[in-house]
Amino acid sequence: MCTVIIQVPDRADAPVRLLAIRDEDPGRPWLPLGESWPDTHPGVVGVRDVRAGGAWLAADPRHGRLSVLLNRADVSNRPEADLVSRGGIVLASVAGSSPSGAPSTHGFNLVEVDGTTARAMLWDGETLREAPFEPGTHMIAHDDVDDPRTARIARWLPEFRAAEVEGDAWWQPWLEIIGRSAALPHDDDRTIVRDNRAFGYPTLSLLVCAATLSPGEVDLRYAELPAPGAWGQVTLA
Repeated sequence: MCTVIIQVPDRADAPVRLLAIRDEDPGRPWLPLGESWPDTHPGVVGVRDVRAGGAWLAADPRHGRLSVLLNRADVSNRPEADLVSRGGIVLASVAGSSPSGAPSTHGFNLVEVDGTTARAMLWDGETLREAPFEPGTHMIAHDDVDDPRTARIARWLPEFRAAEVEGDAWWQPWLEIIGRSAALPHDDDRTIVRDNRAFGYPTLSLLVCAATLSPGEVDLRYAELPAPGAWGQVTLA
């Protein structure tokens, strides 16, 4: 139940801006932002899942690519033995190979940015769809892009769209919105900082990444939350 906010420019000389919050089981280990795949994906930086070896978010700065994965409900009844980890999808994507056909994974929403263009690949276990991000500011979580069925999107997307994000620390107004959402109780589905145990999932918000992308360039920042599911002073570096 991760959350991504993305701003796509309406002109080619402006960057894509993306902010991603990761929700995961705190007991599932990860490696912070770094070059964690030097043998198989040299030059790729990202957040590595230690257990499966894949990535939640990864970028190839040389080509201006970034991909980040969000879980989505799986409507199929495929047995677990037929499925593989979703983490490999992110690494394949930043290498230029997007999902196609019928991926052998649980459902996902994959956000892909290449230079100044962006799209989401939506897989529910039965159908794979593409949803381009048009110029403007958008949100995606476990449903569709800008989906009003997602309570946090319905509540906060207008504020993200109204915020002015400029300068070297452009993400600060978005972090302030996230902070305001964190003032809601943890069992309020409108909050962006998640404690999903209230909804039957063992995941909590753990970290945040901010990315500025243009052709052949990615500026990627990382910060961990003070504690799982708890918002506080967040310094992206």
